[in-house]
Amino acid sequence: MLECVVIGVEDARSGEAVKAFVVPRDSNVTADDIIKFCATQLTSYKVPKQIEFRMDLPKTNVGKILRRQMRDQE
Repeated sequence: MLECVVIGVEDARSGEAVKAFVVPRDSNVTADDIIKFCATQLTSYKVPKQIEFRMDLPKTNVGKILRRQMRDQE
């Protein structure tokens, strides 16, 4: 991955679920690959349930990712 951002989104079952927006370095990476890797590194409630691939992420002038803008798009 080149970069990613993770936000909470509404979920009917648990109230809120983890969603990751990913800018992949390798076009062969799949959402399942990312979820499987996260499952080995994180506790189960922190593993993203949804993965969305993007070409780029919105950033400020100094390069910080605008998480609030991503949350508002959802």
